[in-house]
Amino acid sequence: MELWSRADPQLREVVCFSLRCRALALLLQAVFNLLIPDHAADAFSPPRLGAPSPWDALLERLLGGLARWDGEHFLFIAEHGYLLEHNCAFLPLFPLSLRLLAALLPWPLPLQPRSRLLLSAALLNALLSALAAAALLGLGRAVLQNRRQAFLAALLFSISPAGVFMAAAYSESAFACLAFVAMWQLEKGQGCLSGLLFSLAAGARANGLVNAGFFLYSRARRFAHQLQGGSAALRKLPSLCKQVLSLASSAALMCAGIFLPFAVFQYYAYVRFCRPGTGLAQSIPEPLLQLARDKGYRVAGTGGAEPPWCSQRFPVVYSYIQDTYWNVGFLRYFELRQIPNFLLALPVTLLGSWAAWTYISTNPRHCLTLGLERDKSEEKGKARGGFCGPAAFVYVVHSSALLVFGFCCMHVQVLTRFLCSSSPILYWFAAHLLQEHEPLLWSTGTDNPKSGKPLVGKSPSSCGKRTSDNPVVRLLLNWRLLTPLSKSILGFFLGYWLLGLILHCNFLPWT
Repeated sequence: MELWSRADPQLREVVCFSLRCRALALLLQAVFNLLIPDHAADAFSPPRLGAPSPWDALLERLLGGLARWDGEHFLFIAEHGYLLEHNCAFLPLFPLSLRLLAALLPWPLPLQPRSRLLLSAALLNALLSALAAAALLGLGRAVLQNRRQAFLAALLFSISPAGVFMAAAYSESAFACLAFVAMWQLEKGQGCLSGLLFSLAAGARANGLVNAGFFLYSRARRFAHQLQGGSAALRKLPSLCKQVLSLASSAALMCAGIFLPFAVFQYYAYVRFCRPGTGLAQSIPEPLLQLARDKGYRVAGTGGAEPPWCSQRFPVVYSYIQDTYWNVGFLRYFELRQIPNFLLALPVTLLGSWAAWTYISTNPRHCLTLGLERDKSEEKGKARGGFCGPAAFVYVVHSSALLVFGFCCMHVQVLTRFLCSSSPILYWFAAHLLQEHEPLLWSTGTDNPKSGKPLVGKSPSSCGKRTSDNPVVRLLLNWRLLTPLSKSILGFFLGYWLLGLILHCNFLPWT
């Protein structure tokens, strides 16, 4: 495969830049965690079991900032399983991966299980975020048909506004990696492999279920193009019915596969909390039982009243937890006291909305026909590339749907990491704007911009001579020469990347 060739300088630069950004994030979170006292947040904080060794204390000082907020849930699940009902809001793929990696890696130092899991989370997410950036490069090349724009977008992913969540003990890196690779494989025509990866992504985050739409659209678009360009025999009723049945059956089978991990987990939760077995309570350490009593948590296998969701026609614990524990629902967050959180989500909302408007206004007919009409340029094999090309339509729809749902139905401050880990559109559109409006990117390899001022460096790369020039580094080194729009885009990416490390790692409210 061309993308994974070691001779590909863009790929090498994307991977190296991602790993260096991740190493810098780990260093900065350790510094901020040491310098800034933790906020006394009302968050899930289970007691530590066993006496920590000096190595555990050292690791907590160095990487403890990665285990804040939801990170505590993932580490707790990886260590103890789904003991508490509200843990079931976090799907099992990522904690299972942590548990497997912690069991497989050699540990020369005496570390508690939680410390091994925390270190595993840091290592695993560094690898997965680099793979996600590489997959975004391949996906961008396939969809945008513009290597420079795809390269710039993949580099921007490494300084994502949701960067702290890509490094912390969260499932964002795993989900982004699986989703981007699945989208890329689907663009290459690898339907079965794509379906498998989409299925795994749905086992990491619930919004992975929406990715079934990519497969459905791909099949519908191919069928529509066959009808428009096929022979008259293809349009006859018997042949048409056969094609429709084949399309419907393959789509239903693939969607069932994508939904399967989520459905199996809901059944597991039902068995665990609605049909508790005997003897489970005795295996739970007393400090955890005391925590459950103090906080009012429902514990698996301890009897008591049956949870309300168990008697529903379709007992889905995930939606029950979102509704009951976190008050997630349509327009529930629209309160005056939440204005700061809406302001926090404003940049990503504006960028996502601008991306959708730009695409629709550039391609009105293509959008009205849902991209199902064969484009004349496609027939000639010269389809327009870049962000506004026809192949990006389904990704714009996906991003817009997530944006509207997140803004109306979720805790709105989560919108930044929700979109940044689920859709390539924010990175593609930011790269599109930079290429269209930043003169420093118009002529690669020249040291004489139109401003007449000398540039600092010549597109330096992160990993030496065998890698491609890094346009992001070039822009940052020549910050004073940038246009206001370029400064706004890069300021948003880097500002949220840095603020996330400062605030999130000290239990301060963040996205």
